[in-house]
Amino acid sequence: QVQLVESGGGLVQLGGSLRLSCAASGSIFRINAMGWYRQAPGKERELVAAITSGGYTNYADSVKGRFTISRDNAKNTVYLQLQMNSLKPEDTAVYSCNADRVVRGSVFHYWGQGTQVTVSS
Repeated sequence: QVQLVESGGGLVQLGGSLRLSCAASGSIFRINAMGWYRQAPGKERELVAAITSGGYTNYADSVKGRFTISRDNAKNTVYLQLQMNSLKPEDTAVYSCNADRVVRGSVFHYWGQGTQVTVSS
């Protein structure tokens, strides 16, 4: 099992910045990709950014150049961050951390509880 705990959401004005953090603990040794997803009211959940264990990153077109995902593999915890700059009202959503763990060819998905990001105009 993997436990994910997020922090760092909040209210920010247009053009401001926020940094989200996610701490993954438990059976972290088989974690492959990790990512941030978001879901706005009335909309589908969407991938914001992802990073593999090898450091390859992928971003949604709407956040490229504004958001940066990073990952720090410590001994017993994996830390995932999302630096969000030049925030827009359309970035308002609940942001959730995700981790994929591969065991014997099967992929298990783990989710954090989510953190609210609100951008005011």
